[in-house]
Amino acid sequence: MSVDLPARIQLRGAVAPADGIVEGPRILREPQRRPYELFTLRPLGRVLGAEVDGVDLGAPVGADLREELNHALLEWKVLFFRDQRITSAQQRAFAANWGELETNPFIPQGDDDAVTRFERTAAMPGYENIWHTDVTWRPAPALGSVLRLIEVPPVGGDTMWADMAAAYDNLPEDVRARIDGLTAVHDYLPGFDRFSDPALLARWQDRFPPVEHPVVRTHPETGRRTLFVNQAFTTHITGLDRAESDRLLRYLFLQAHTPEFQVRFSWRPNSVAFWDNRATQHYAVNDYHPHVRIAERVAIAGDRPF
Repeated sequence: MSVDLPARIQLRGAVAPADGIVEGPRILREPQRRPYELFTLRPLGRVLGAEVDGVDLGAPVGADLREELNHALLEWKVLFFRDQRITSAQQRAFAANWGELETNPFIPQGDDDAVTRFERTAAMPGYENIWHTDVTWRPAPALGSVLRLIEVPPVGGDTMWADMAAAYDNLPEDVRARIDGLTAVHDYLPGFDRFSDPALLARWQDRFPPVEHPVVRTHPETGRRTLFVNQAFTTHITGLDRAESDRLLRYLFLQAHTPEFQVRFSWRPNSVAFWDNRATQHYAVNDYHPHVRIAERVAIAGDRPF
């Protein structure tokens, strides 16, 4: 049975708010699924995140294993390891295979100044529940981080990562054209001023002045274009008035919230995550308070974004 439709159908005007994420297909560039000889790898997400089995992070990392793990890191952006009963010193030694380690003056230290300790209790709830890339307030933000969970709450406390190359790939063409070549200012104060001692923050103002980074950086090893602004530390886009900068940044920050670009990891004691800070943002879900969650992180110094 055929139905004759009017030659021209009139629909009422209905416009969604501007500058939002729209529904429909996403461009999802899946990592290369190459065979690995020294471990097994199981993807947890479509575009990022894979669990590695068969590697003891407490043992020395030879050149061949380092090469395979680095390839997996570049492809999957965050690697997960279970049942790693390692010490802080072994965690540092593993991370040092990727370069010099850095310190963070705004987070309490563990056994060593290269180890930051996140001890969340009923008296000290977590405040990392915002999409961010670590230490973009440095001239050369971290290459990556190795995070180890020591005590895990009975429920909750997951961490999420977002693939910021996928976020860039899915921006409308006119937005990509607009932001390519722009720079943005990053500052540590927005990320710490609500939870830190003002005297501590003031002590480091001269050492860490605001810095400019490209809004879109090029990954130094893969060459992929990556959206490089984050809500914790990016304050404004250079050359734009405040209203225009705020509007554009809100739109760019929103891209990390797209589930197709994400992976979510449920921790167990002695689980470890190793992520590429040049390619991702992350978000520590704060749904476990007042339970205890204790983690230690070692960060690897990076290079200046371009």
